Formats: sequence, C-alpha cells, structure tokens
Amino acid sequence: MTASEQLRDMVNGFRISQALHVAAVLGVSDLLADGPLDLESLARAADADPESLRRLLRALAAVGVYVETDEGGYANSELSEALRTGAPGSVKGWATLIGEPYFWGAWGNLLSGTRSGATPFTMLYGMDVWAYRAGDVTRTAVFDAAMTELATRMAAAVADAYDFPERGLLVDIGGGHGALLAGVLAAYPSLSGVVFDLPHVVAGATEVLANTPARERIRLVAGDMFESVPSRGDVYLLKSVLHDWPDEDCESILRVCRAAMSPSSALLIVERLLAGPNEGSDTKFSDLNMFVMTGGRERSEAQFVQLLERSGLRHRRTLDTTSPWSVVEAVVE
Repeated sequence: MTASEQLRDMVNGFRISQALHVAAVLGVSDLLADGPLDLESLARAADADPESLRRLLRALAAVGVYVETDEGGYANSELSEALRTGAPGSVKGWATLIGEPYFWGAWGNLLSGTRSGATPFTMLYGMDVWAYRAGDVTRTAVFDAAMTELATRMAAAVADAYDFPERGLLVDIGGGHGALLAGVLAAYPSLSGVVFDLPHVVAGATEVLANTPARERIRLVAGDMFESVPSRGDVYLLKSVLHDWPDEDCESILRVCRAAMSPSSALLIVERLLAGPNEGSDTKFSDLNMFVMTGGRERSEAQFVQLLERSGLRHRRTLDTTSPWSVVEAVVE
C-alpha cells in the first residue's frame, strides 16, 4: 500500500465508524448471537430495510466485521462479537455514543475550534456537553451506558495494579453507575464503597448495581464534586474525570478532595497518560476528543504532578495497568 492509499483509508475512516454505530444501534451482533441468520429474518428482527441492511453488512463484512455466508445470510465474526451487549471487552456502548448526531456535529466544528481555540461543541451548541446531555434522557442513557461499559473493562486492571487496603472505604468520585467500584470491591470482599455523582446520574446506578455481588457494600451519594465529596474515605478514585476539565477546574476538584481526605488517605487518578513525540496515538486522539467535546485534555505524568502540587497534594507513584489507563497515586502533602 502506497502512502497516498494509506492516507486515503484514514480519510475515509468515518465511514466504518458510522457503519459500526448503525450496527450497534440496530443490535445486529446481539441478533446473531445464536448463529447465522438469513437477510430477511435479520432485517425483520432489526426493524431495518432488507436491501439497506444488506449493503451495510456487506461493507462491514469486507473489513472483517460480520461474515457474509454463501447463502446470503450473515454471522458474527470475532470482531463483531465485541459489538454484543455485555460481551467481554464490548464496545457496543461506545459505538452507539460516538455515532450520535451531536457527537458528529461537534467534530464537524473542529476547524473552527482549531482556529479560535474555543471548544467546538460549545461553539456549536451554545452550552457545554454536560448541560446538553442533562436535558435529554435518551442522550444521558447512551452516555452512561458507554461509561459503564468502559468502567467494567477497566475494573479488573485497576484492582490488579493497585494494592487496595483489605478493609476500609473507597469513594468513587464521578463514579457514574458504579461499575468500576463494583469491580474493585469484587476483588476485595472486605472493602466497602461510595459511588458519588450528580443526582440524575446516581439515580441510574440502582438498577445497574442491583445484581452485583458487592451491592450491599455500596452506598450511593448524590452531590457536586466542585463543592464537597464524602469524607473519611481511605481511598478516593477519580477515573476519567480530570480529563474532562481544564487545569483550573481540575485544581478545584482536587482541592475539594484534599479537604475530605485524612492524613492516611490516598487519591487515585485513573487516566491515560500522554506519551512522547510520534507515539501513543490512541491517547492523543482522546486528547483531541476532549478538546472537541468538553474543553478538557489528556495529560502527561509530569502535568498531573504539577496539578497535584498546586492543589496541596503530593504525587507518590504512578502504576501501569494491563489496560491503556495508568493509576496516578497522590497523598496529602
């Protein structure tokens, strides 16, 4: 493949992204979970036009997502299995989220944001993404599902990387529906935890956590992390929270955490870390996504150390995990 052909494939990458989004929303991989289906049966179950669905799946099968059978039907491939609900490592929630029209609209405003330095989403919609989603139950549900899916994948990696205390209280700040906390508590059966998030977010955690083994050890607390967080925690978790915010807001969050911590508390920042020049493309495109959607940013270890110092906290160590995320541990200065 020539350089120009490789670049053309990159330019056309949006087509695969949107096709995967449609397949995720239609639930195609779930419908194929028990084996191949003929086109008519699959289209009927997915509530889709047969010919349009054929064209969608034919294209995805050509890049290894789904298998087109000799009889004209379709089956899951190894790749499309990852679009099944609840499958190990599932990306169905993420594929559903990034194909949302507002997500695409914000990325379509990247040029204006790059020229002005303003957040493309806010420029386009006249409000930040949190306010935009909070006003729509469906948008919020799609986002929460994607974040729960992500946290579920990360939980084991975080639990393996960090030596949590055998007993005590974990406080997951901005913990969403509690998937990360539940995963960590599953590995530490004598720990208890608090999921702390905005009221409308915490309200959705009850159903998600209902059947988790650690449910009796988890409390749900609503509040605003810019004002206060629960005190007396032994370990505080900030997973994929700080990358949503510019430095001054991160310092505000960290100072609130510092006020709640005891001298023996630890704070764990779970984020992707920026690598050096010409490497780490996944994190650097995530950083670009933060610019487009939230006005936040991904950071290097050195940048986190500086944030912590300005917030009255001290960086103790940084741990790699088996996932793309690292654990930055901080303690009271």
